[in-house]
Amino acid sequence: GCVLVVSVIEQLAQWHNSTVKAAMERLCDYIPGKYQTTCHMSCCIDREMNADVVCHSLRLCKQDPGQPLCHLYSPPKKEKHFSGLFHALASARPKCQIRSKTFMGFSSVCAFPLLANLCEKIKYVLRNKLPFEDFDGDKFSTFPTLRGYHWRGRDCNDKNTTVYPGRRPDNWDAKSDSNCNGIWGVDPKDGIPYEEKFCKGADSKGVVLLGDSAGAHFHIPPEWMTVTQMSAKSFANLPMAFSDELDWPQFSEITGFLNSTIGGWTDSLYLRLRKRNRCNHRDLQNISQNGIVYFPVNRAPYLSFSLARNQLLDNPAIVIYATIGNDVCNGERDTLAHMTTPKEMLSNVVQALRYLDSHLPNGSHVILTGLVDGRFLWDNLHDRYHPLGQLNKDVTYSQLYSFLDCLQVSPCSGWLTPNETLRNLTSERALQLSNVLKEIARSEKFANFDIFYMDFPLRQTAEEWRKMGGEPWQLIEPVDGFHPSQIAAALGTAITWQKALHEWPQVLGKENPFNDQIEAIFKDQGGY
Repeated sequence: GCVLVVSVIEQLAQWHNSTVKAAMERLCDYIPGKYQTTCHMSCCIDREMNADVVCHSLRLCKQDPGQPLCHLYSPPKKEKHFSGLFHALASARPKCQIRSKTFMGFSSVCAFPLLANLCEKIKYVLRNKLPFEDFDGDKFSTFPTLRGYHWRGRDCNDKNTTVYPGRRPDNWDAKSDSNCNGIWGVDPKDGIPYEEKFCKGADSKGVVLLGDSAGAHFHIPPEWMTVTQMSAKSFANLPMAFSDELDWPQFSEITGFLNSTIGGWTDSLYLRLRKRNRCNHRDLQNISQNGIVYFPVNRAPYLSFSLARNQLLDNPAIVIYATIGNDVCNGERDTLAHMTTPKEMLSNVVQALRYLDSHLPNGSHVILTGLVDGRFLWDNLHDRYHPLGQLNKDVTYSQLYSFLDCLQVSPCSGWLTPNETLRNLTSERALQLSNVLKEIARSEKFANFDIFYMDFPLRQTAEEWRKMGGEPWQLIEPVDGFHPSQIAAALGTAITWQKALHEWPQVLGKENPFNDQIEAIFKDQGGY
């Protein structure tokens, strides 16, 4: 974090030909008020010292005994003030010593008083994967972030626990909207409730994602660290992004419902289901977590806490089980030893499916998604410049991956590495785990849902994007160099939908012939 902030400040000074102090003030003007924690750093930043030197001097970068000195930038050259990184640190530490003592009390961003309250809220939702603002306790909210309606269909009555998206209508919603799809009341022409007239027998169903950071749609805006594009507008979405854990589920491949503001376009399984049957409006849940591996109930108890489906009262659901990389991805030195084994995968996925069988309404469907082949990342990014390195052509993705690996915070040591053998072994394990999921879908039977398997459509997505004139690297998030981009998410939806239409049409349900009438009557009541 320190290296990122200091890099931006130094590049702002360079780009605007200003002092470091002026660049700091400029950045602080850009950032919304209570997030201006970086404004305490400026006295130690020197244009002659790169970000690695500054942050090690502040002792914000930890170095255990016997461990290498981690750095993002190439070490300073032997000049009159420097003879390598260690000598640069020796020169810098005296001037930073006083400031580093001040900073030690703020080793966590949550220690800053103005952010402490928000951090407590975020800790709550991280623990429970439930909306922070949920007054009736039905697991749905009228508030967008902090696991609110960006993640689940928007509640239409947060004072009544029996009113929420996805339930079967109460008395055909003749008097009020009990399932929040905007369809309620009685047709004065014949006295038949609109919900009964338009949605009875329509095979309504919701969509639920059990996923990892890719499913949550992790994204750090590149304009936050690209000084040539930076302005106050660049950081306008910072509060929202922070309180959504740097995830953007409202634009995601499975549960996206808003027009993308982070590039590309939004296309999602939910939007296509809603278009197919307007009665499905708001019936979505994104239960994803950054860093999740599999979903065993004993290790991921929030699955039982956060899944909102009543077996007797609610509509069936399409559940997408998609942990596409974290079973083989970790930041450990011995990464292979810390990967999920096929035996563990089988046991824990079956355990999670049994839990779902006891909670999902009859007629539901589960789709298991295979793991991605992450060699695509190194192959298409390693020699390209990261947003932090575009101004001076001094930081490639290869350098970023090595820096994160040194700090032992790499999102995937097995794929984000120059070691081709390790990359191949990681993909081999990913294929083994995908085969476990494929076999589960073939052999396991459950009472309340049928089960299907599909490969993660990375190859088809890349081919489709090439046909549209795009480059493969554009399918990867530019800042973290790891997650699928907005373009990849939208293209992946189209590919998945076509596969489902041809191979599992029963999963998607039939097209509602009354969609146009529903929109005509309830167009002002269908807001998100």
